[in-house]
Amino acid sequence: MNTNRITAYTFTGVVAFCSVSSVHAEGISRFDDYGPLKTYAQSPIQSNSLTPLMRNGFSYQPGTVEVYTTGTIASVWAETDEYRADYYQNAISVGSLWQINSKWVVELDYTWRFTANNHLDNLTKGFHDAFGIGQNGRDEVDDHSFDISVPQYGIELHDFNRETLSNAFTLYTGYQLYEDDHHGLSIGGSIYYNRVPSGPFKVSNFEQALQLNYSYRSGKHSFYSMLGASYRNNDEVLGGIPYKTVALAAGAGYQYRIRDKHRFLLEYHIYEGATDATSDLSEPSHEILLGYRYHMKHSAVEISMIENMFNMDNSTDIAFTLGYRHRF
Repeated sequence: MNTNRITAYTFTGVVAFCSVSSVHAEGISRFDDYGPLKTYAQSPIQSNSLTPLMRNGFSYQPGTVEVYTTGTIASVWAETDEYRADYYQNAISVGSLWQINSKWVVELDYTWRFTANNHLDNLTKGFHDAFGIGQNGRDEVDDHSFDISVPQYGIELHDFNRETLSNAFTLYTGYQLYEDDHHGLSIGGSIYYNRVPSGPFKVSNFEQALQLNYSYRSGKHSFYSMLGASYRNNDEVLGGIPYKTVALAAGAGYQYRIRDKHRFLLEYHIYEGATDATSDLSEPSHEILLGYRYHMKHSAVEISMIENMFNMDNSTDIAFTLGYRHRF
């Protein structure tokens, strides 16, 4: 019987210096709309490769500059007949966005993803015990382990604490196809370079992605959507698991404004299986995001939770995100 427990807790700090596109007839100010949650894919393979990010279909005011940083800690647990993964995954990201004019936007992101003991096993077990949730085998192995085993491909990695998983730069360029008071449609492309010079995850990857972003807003309601595809010309990830050459991604999100300071967000992301290595990892990942955003004069704090749905063997079971964004 297949079992899995992938639990991730993400603490995201986003420092954003930006302005929303010019005020529309509805009175949209540059501090009203921060767009979708700025949270990267949480599935282990997708998080260590290029996966399209949910983006706002509207442009920002020309000349807008945004700078952000993200921190993530995660606990990964998965066990099936074909593979086993039990390790801690962490990430630090920094980046910036520049709205060059009303049509063009560029964004540069750097992410360092690494293994380190963040002591989440005890917290996870305590949470499961408190709510009467089964441990799914986690209580039968040692805490704070670092193991990946995929016998089909001869992958046996153990005791890889403090190793780099990915060390990646991503450049995104977007073009505004259409925009009015209610509708925003843009297209964008990303190039991604990941180089880990040494260690068990040594690799040099160059990947590309293309995505279409559509957003709609009316009064207190905003809708976001994304459809994208990643192309990977490197054939391995996470120590030797084979990639699919092309993987699709899609997402939809909804934001509801309560008064001036409060926003509630719901997003659904689906990622095609990024590998043919095993039956479970080749299945799509489904991630549901629930978020709350509190707006201040020139900034916002956002909190979100990610819940894995349907396929429990290739995505996070649950994740928590904390973010801070600032605009001026």
